[in-house]
Amino acid sequence: MSALNATVFPGTSLQAGKPLRIALWTAQVLLAAMFVMSGFMKLMTPIAELSAMMPWTGQVSVAFVRFIGIVDLAGGIGILLPSLTRIQPRLTVLAALGCVVLQVLAFGFHASRGETVVLPVNVLLMALSAFVLWGRSTKSPILPRA
Repeated sequence: MSALNATVFPGTSLQAGKPLRIALWTAQVLLAAMFVMSGFMKLMTPIAELSAMMPWTGQVSVAFVRFIGIVDLAGGIGILLPSLTRIQPRLTVLAALGCVVLQVLAFGFHASRGETVVLPVNVLLMALSAFVLWGRSTKSPILPRA
């Protein structure tokens, strides 16, 4: 099986230790939970109610808030479901990359508005997404179903 793994993922070590695999799954579940909850909140909560929790949502267009909700939801689903089902697991890597980019943009958006209280959350989500991106692309990729 390791010879097959080496040909499927050349140049990668699929002998990742159990602690790394547990950490990656934990990060994926946490990220999925955070992004899915955030996405549902931005999609389902009325803007007046949402702006009480997140002031920026009342100062941008409703379409922008809903779009960000869809992006959050897609990122949350994409970071976990492909790996979990082993159907197109490389999509997890792409979702992790998308989540890193999203958090870089969110960091810039909130920093430009002086909303420094949310920046640590952006940094945490960015770091976890980068960890999943690195881990699932190099150290412990998930093999697709045969």
